[in-house]
Amino acid sequence: MRGTGIAAVAAREVSWIRRDPVALLLLFVAPLLAFTLLAGTFSNVVIRGLHVDIVDADRSQTSASFVQAISAAPGVDVAARSGDLTGAMHAVRSGAAIAAVYIPENFERDVLAGRRPQIVDLFNKQFFTPGNIASSGIQAAITSAAATLPNPPGRAASFTPGTLDVEQYVLSNPALNYAQFLLRAILPTVLHIMIAIAGAFAVGSEFGRRRNAREWLATAGGSPLTALVGKLAPYFAVFIVLMAAGLGVIHGLFAVPFRGDSLLMGASALLLITAYLSLGALFVLLVRNLPLALSLTGIVCSPAFGFAGVGFPVLGMGPFAQAWGTMLPVRWYIQILFDQGARGAPAVDSLGAFRMLAGLAVLYFALAWLRARSVLRNPPVPAEAVAPGTASSGLIGSFRAEYGRVLRDSGAFGLIILGPVLYSALYPQPYVGQLVRDIPIAVVDDDNSEISRAIVQALDAHEAIKVVARPLNLTDAQAAIARREVYGVVSIPEGTERDILNGRKARIPAFVDSAYFLVYNRTLQGIAEAASAVSIDILAGSARPDGSLYRAALVRSSPVELLSQPLFNPTGAYGAYVVPAAFILILQQTLVMGVATLGGVAYEQGAVAARRRRGQPLALIGQALAHLALALPAYALYLVVMPHIYGYAASPHLLDLLVLSIPFILSVSFLGQALGALAKRRETAVIILVGFGLPLFFLVGVAWPQEAIPEVVRAASAAIPSTFGIDAMVRINQMGASVADVAADWRSLWILAGVYAALAFLLSRLGAAEEKPA
Repeated sequence: MRGTGIAAVAAREVSWIRRDPVALLLLFVAPLLAFTLLAGTFSNVVIRGLHVDIVDADRSQTSASFVQAISAAPGVDVAARSGDLTGAMHAVRSGAAIAAVYIPENFERDVLAGRRPQIVDLFNKQFFTPGNIASSGIQAAITSAAATLPNPPGRAASFTPGTLDVEQYVLSNPALNYAQFLLRAILPTVLHIMIAIAGAFAVGSEFGRRRNAREWLATAGGSPLTALVGKLAPYFAVFIVLMAAGLGVIHGLFAVPFRGDSLLMGASALLLITAYLSLGALFVLLVRNLPLALSLTGIVCSPAFGFAGVGFPVLGMGPFAQAWGTMLPVRWYIQILFDQGARGAPAVDSLGAFRMLAGLAVLYFALAWLRARSVLRNPPVPAEAVAPGTASSGLIGSFRAEYGRVLRDSGAFGLIILGPVLYSALYPQPYVGQLVRDIPIAVVDDDNSEISRAIVQALDAHEAIKVVARPLNLTDAQAAIARREVYGVVSIPEGTERDILNGRKARIPAFVDSAYFLVYNRTLQGIAEAASAVSIDILAGSARPDGSLYRAALVRSSPVELLSQPLFNPTGAYGAYVVPAAFILILQQTLVMGVATLGGVAYEQGAVAARRRRGQPLALIGQALAHLALALPAYALYLVVMPHIYGYAASPHLLDLLVLSIPFILSVSFLGQALGALAKRRETAVIILVGFGLPLFFLVGVAWPQEAIPEVVRAASAAIPSTFGIDAMVRINQMGASVADVAADWRSLWILAGVYAALAFLLSRLGAAEEKPA
């Protein structure tokens, strides 16, 4: 007689996992594939070779020295030399360059005459990280080249006050390693989606035709608590190992240091696994329908990266986003992870986040248990297998049949129709504020002079930062950073005013927390710009800002003016960068999962015969056209309506968007049909694919530069429609490109559509042949 209790339930679950290919894919293949993909994407930790286009209208020895300085900059590469700005702008729009530099005519003459000529740095801010890195490299190169220029006439003839020199001291991630920053957050974020899906799948499988909920409860000795704990225990053990594997990737393969309390971090990982296994189980127990529960789990978990505050900080979010993020366990886990892993903060400073994480884990498990007590008293009866409908033949018949299937099937309808609507409302919420303002900083003023007070006033007046603390020493200031009360500290040493009045540079140390890169960049920008404004005011004295004496002060400050002009996203809004690209990925993921779900439904209802019918050439095309008709309204919502609601740029050339959308939707449809030809259950596609959204996003080049992705990973990404679809649609809709500018992407999408159509046909035939009796 089989025993009862937690061990018996766990043994029963392990036995089932070993026999179920979908469970094996979810627990072992999918996480390791995601880890491999992410590790490959970020394997080049130093970003080099970002393409820059130079327009040198002066063609002098001086301008050539600036071009040479840009060529020697470590992060950029002068890939083209356009004759005018029109050609350079075309290069940026089409993707041939990430930035363009314009050196005006008569540049050398104006430098020698002390007229402070202007070099313009035009960088693609729509591609946020690559554009910022390229611009930083260009600025550093031009500043270095300007420092070697001879003094303009009169500059050394009279006394000149000193200037403020901001010295950067980077805290948490001193090498400014983007891979360290991103991987630390992305790996657990991807894993938490898979954990929740596993929890839903494990419990929901008991309500299907393959398993028996009454047997599950009997094995538990009639105790719902024992049944729930025993069922989730094997998954808990597997995900502990996967968490350890993720740490091995981060701290072993990438040699990212860990500075904090490992015991606290380990306990937090256990709570995260508990919370999301419980949350997935809760969803399926609430709706008692596995496909619907998986969709709900994906809708809640997939956008969590934004609500966790990794890319866009929590302090910049609105009330709804902050409240929603508070309910997500991964939000608190990421905070503990960055406190302990990156900052090395004292464990006591992470206890608040740890208590929130523990509270959510207990809450979600308790709710799942209470719901299990109700459901397991009277478990739902598995639905009888539905007989396949009348076979539809021909293009029109297949179109009509597929259109009706989507509208009638709750799983497919939720993914293809309702999913995009819900995501359109939920996904942009963390980024509604667009810009981060009033980042709290501290100032340690050891000079206590008129100039130091002017520095504090300038810092507090800058829109990016706000002086919220005036500690007496740097030790207290750095403790405030560990407690997340401030994100930067400006030290004004004793003797600052004396050095400036004696004509010397005054050193202003700035200690900036780089755990979160957007906060770091905005904080440093605010400090540097405030110090620069004070320096110019000191040099100008009482001169009017529009007068010649003020301009002479500017020339003494720097003989060349650099104008950094962001293109296509001029305000640098984070939401305007991430949301349009993410929308396209959402449309791909929901459509491909919905279409593949229909393939699983067809097999459940009609086995080999249904698969063969769906794989007929005319049927494949008719079904793809039905998906096109059903998906186009969602594309209109995402590409036309939502940009106007959220204030993002959108192209008025709707025909260009339509011309590009058609091959994109068809390629996604045929990919879904090919995957559906492999599925024997409706839920398979959602279980396997829902966790891959974030890794696929970083393959496009919008958030992580293509130049930093290894060639083998780039080649593999060419098999995914979003790689070309996101790039092309963002360039058309947000950057004003034409179809001709993105012709390579357009052709690639048509090629993928043809390849996946042929693959869907072959897989349906191979699957049918393999299952024929000998």
